[in-house]
Amino acid sequence: MVYVDSIGKTLEDYPRPSVAVDTAVLTVPPGGELSIVLVHGDQRKPRLPGTFLHPGERLRDAVLRSLHEKAGITGLSPRQLQVLDEPRRDPRGWVLSIAHVDAVPASRLAANDLMVIHPTANCPGLEFDHDKIVALAVDHLQAQYRERPDPSSLLPEPFTIRALHALHEAVAGTRLMRDTFRRTMLPYLESSGEREVGTVGKPAALFVRSRGRSSAV
Repeated sequence: MVYVDSIGKTLEDYPRPSVAVDTAVLTVPPGGELSIVLVHGDQRKPRLPGTFLHPGERLRDAVLRSLHEKAGITGLSPRQLQVLDEPRRDPRGWVLSIAHVDAVPASRLAANDLMVIHPTANCPGLEFDHDKIVALAVDHLQAQYRERPDPSSLLPEPFTIRALHALHEAVAGTRLMRDTFRRTMLPYLESSGEREVGTVGKPAALFVRSRGRSSAV
């Protein structure tokens, strides 16, 4: 039975937007800066990987489909970030975007011809309002990393405090006081019982994330 409202109209009688998903995939390449996955759009301008929602499709399935088809990426678990509903955000028409975010080790982003990994600090002008999505994703990740050692598991375990400090500086995009950083992070770390090998001088202690306290929010 077709639904009809109090004035005799069905849902099909009302204008409605198209729905898209766009995903900010963040990473930190070894020794590099906080970076984002970009793909080329219809006019070869860079944008985030995204797609329109198909009839009967769940948002999560659309996100995973777009990452695979547009960027050649599989196996991620993006989370919803924000709905972008500015009516004129897309020159093609009225399009809502459900922005998603994920942060993964660079080792999970195999090089291919579909995508590039670009530092977030100097992204080129992106299509639509994808610059805003990148900024929201960076703010989201920085908030997670302020008081937790590595909630997105970007570093392979075990790691040194020095390596963790370098990762946090890359995520924060600024210098962090070493002593303050160490005091903040140590309660969320456990000693691996091992020390770094192949280095000059006294070997640094190696740590792992405390399983009970360092998970992402």
